[in-house]
Amino acid sequence: MSIRFAAAGAGECGAVARVLRRPRLRAPANDHDNQAESDTMLHDALQHFARHGLGAAERARNIALRAFFEGNREQYRHWLGICRKLDRQMANRLATAHRAVEEFEPLVLPE
Repeated sequence: MSIRFAAAGAGECGAVARVLRRPRLRAPANDHDNQAESDTMLHDALQHFARHGLGAAERARNIALRAFFEGNREQYRHWLGICRKLDRQMANRLATAHRAVEEFEPLVLPE
């Protein structure tokens, strides 16, 4: 008869210990700091999506573009936020392009 030797593992590594151990609770993935602000923006974005369907992000981008060139920065930020909720990449491209324009805007002298 042969004798087999298996070294004892640490108490934490055993199969029974793993089953009996309490699971670690992790923080939710959608835990945001500015929850109240994002709730209203999310509500507006969902309402916009309900009205316009899959083209809602592009429509929000177009409204934001119009507001930007009309000089209405508050409305621009609002529609950019809605666009960001619906399509983050599209909103980031728009914001990047307009950030460059806003940097040079003070340099343009009125005639």
